[in-house]
Amino acid sequence: MALLEVQGLDVHYGGIHALKNVSFDVEAGKVVTLIGANGAGKTTTLRAISGLLRPSKGSVHFDGAPITGLPAHKIFGLGLAHVPEGRGIFANLSVDENLQMGAYLRHRDTAGVAKDRKRALELFPRIAERLTQNAGTLSGGEQQMLAIARALVARPKLLLLDEPSLGLAPQIVALIFQIVRSIAAEGTTILLVEQNAHMALKVASTAHVLEVGAVVTSGPAAELARDDKIRKAYLGVH
Repeated sequence: MALLEVQGLDVHYGGIHALKNVSFDVEAGKVVTLIGANGAGKTTTLRAISGLLRPSKGSVHFDGAPITGLPAHKIFGLGLAHVPEGRGIFANLSVDENLQMGAYLRHRDTAGVAKDRKRALELFPRIAERLTQNAGTLSGGEQQMLAIARALVARPKLLLLDEPSLGLAPQIVALIFQIVRSIAAEGTTILLVEQNAHMALKVASTAHVLEVGAVVTSGPAAELARDDKIRKAYLGVH
């Protein structure tokens, strides 16, 4: 059964038609990736799903319930966490305070929060070493780790990751994707937007290709990675 169902989604920015009839499903327990060039509509799709944008048409169902038009904090409370492009950490708060913000809707689940916080810090030992440090003083890679760790403290059913490798050194990118694999292996469903199509297609089971706001190709990630058109357009193979 699909955990997330996106049907006929349209989004407009003023006179710009940013998404055009976007439809796809995300099965529970899977990693699904959206790939495409800059401006293809990948980030807009995630923002429309998580409630940061209101679609002009179409519907989004999460865990069997309609969430189209709900405010972002309500959607977050249902178990859908969004790690945005640019990370969105609270720079003036400490690392530990950022983690606490991830659990702000779970104030009655003290034991559960403690367990999930412990696991997040096991996944990101660099963050565990910097709990009292202001988040704004972290490196770019450490800020990305904190953003993902903060989302995990919310214990999401579905994790939206927007460009987790953006601007990071190759060794940090490899580490981030290793952790993404670990998160997926533990049962968290992931919808990944990633400019690095090589990495995205390696970690995902299913991929959807967006061009100019529309889904133009979908299929198993391994198959798309072998497709000549995809390889030439997104993998730098000529």
